[in-house]
Amino acid sequence: MTSRRDILLGCLCAFGSEAIFGIGYVSAKAAMSRAHPLALLGWRFALAALAIGALAAAGVIRVRLHGKPLGRLAAVALLTVLYYAFETAGIALTTASESGAILACIPVAALAASTLILRQKPSLCQTFGILVTLAGVLASVFAGGATASFSPSGYAFLIAAALTYALYCTAVDAAARDFSGVEITLAMLVALAGTFAPLALVRAALNGGADAVMALLRLPFADGGFLVPLLWLAFCSSICGFFLANVALAKAGVNRTASFIGVATLVAVLAGAVFLGETFTPAQAVAAVLILAGVWIANGGRGE
Repeated sequence: MTSRRDILLGCLCAFGSEAIFGIGYVSAKAAMSRAHPLALLGWRFALAALAIGALAAAGVIRVRLHGKPLGRLAAVALLTVLYYAFETAGIALTTASESGAILACIPVAALAASTLILRQKPSLCQTFGILVTLAGVLASVFAGGATASFSPSGYAFLIAAALTYALYCTAVDAAARDFSGVEITLAMLVALAGTFAPLALVRAALNGGADAVMALLRLPFADGGFLVPLLWLAFCSSICGFFLANVALAKAGVNRTASFIGVATLVAVLAGAVFLGETFTPAQAVAAVLILAGVWIANGGRGE
């Protein structure tokens, strides 16, 4: 049975990871105003994978994969790649309100996956708290103004992203029995870098030839407006955020961790108001209260 200390540690890690991801949303918005999303993903994960790989090679972090069931690690890596591919395609084809609303359903999908796959039945408090958080996230999304794209393919990609993230949560739960949070994070980043960095180079080559490829390679060094958010996304979101999220799933379980996902939306709204000068409306303030209330309710009941 999970100890109260592990649950507390997992909840703190979940809150920390979602807060980091929330600032990451604002950073990604700033970076994508300077470059194509694929260029951002390629650079983000390439830098993150190189950094964590260097730490492992220097012995700062310990990675021991020999004799372990690598299939579980591969499942986590594959689902992570699919999630980012689906999410990126879905966001590109739909409006911000649509993508925000559909992705807000991730906690519910994670709850269902935990129940059906892991046989971890959520408590009444967890279920109700996640639904309250969902209401808060949806309220925050639509408080910014709802528009529609009517893109069936975009909706399909976003739904696939939500379902893939739910499966990723269950895959991490299984992998955590044999692998450390660092090992899981390393596998995720290597897979993401190995997918999106080559795709970014291919896109540049097809669109502009050798000159476009060189421009992509020089991008962070030539554009400080791209470099600053890139560094946050690569080192804070991708390394620290992923690591904390993986520890949270291992220590607190899928159901409790899922209840914190709305925190990222709350932090993104606040960070947008502080750093980008975006409006923070009374409706968003009410949504923020709902998100925090949902988190408190979900983690105030009995454990899984």
